[in-house]
Parts: sequence; C-alpha cells; structure tokens
Amino acid sequence: MKIIYQVSAGGIVHKNNLWLVGQHSQHKGWVFLKGLIGDKDSKESMETAAIREVKEEGGITAKIIDNKPIETDYQYEFNDTIIKKKVYYYLMKYVSGETKNHDWEMDQVKFINEKEVKKILTYESEKTAFTEILKRL
Repeated sequence: MKIIYQVSAGGIVHKNNLWLVGQHSQHKGWVFLKGLIGDKDSKESMETAAIREVKEEGGITAKIIDNKPIETDYQYEFNDTIIKKKVYYYLMKYVSGETKNHDWEMDQVKFINEKEVKKILTYESEKTAFTEILKRL
C-alpha cells in the first residue's frame, strides 16, 4: 500500500466565548478548519496557510494570537493509500467575516461554546488540540 505524508495548518478560532467549527462536506466530521500548506504557493508559511484556510473554509478573517502551534498527527486510508498527516493548529481571534461565506469543503460552519465544541468534535486529535489551546488562555 502506498503512503503519502501531508502537512497542514489551521486555526482554532475564538470570538468572545465562542469557537469556530465546521462540518466537512465529504466525511461529515466536525472539525477545526485546516488545509495543506503550500497547495497554492509552494513558499507559503504555516501561519499564512492557517489564516488562508480559515478564510476559505470558514468565511472568517482571523489573526494568530499565539505563534506556537499545537501539533497533531493522525492517519487514514483513502483509495488504497495511507495518508499520514501532521497538522499545526494556531490559536486565533476572530477579526471579521460571516460563516455563511464558507467554501464547498464545509457543509456547515458555526461558532459554538466550549461545552458544545467538546461534544461535537469528531476526531480525538482535534479534541486533544482543543484541550491544549484552552490551557493557553
């Protein structure tokens, strides 16, 4: 079986006491917004990719408020290929925008409270990242 390594960056975005999450259009899981680094610009930094992905997938402009990302790792199988993925999540603060302006990769995007985030996130790696982010506040 073929193995592909990918690196992504994204944001754990807060607005007042609410947090930004999205429901993915393909696997339907509830996630924080993230995407591949350098898929549009090979010289793109992790920080730029994280901000871009939040804007594309969430319709939200956000700024990084902690320059030290939370690192997560996971893998999944897709079309006889194992995808090994490393994700860097930045703590971000909402600046502007509307969640209704999200792209096709998300079915839904919304701001919800901390308790709801802990219940709705689909993947353990994201739950762990959220716990780590909360420790930094």
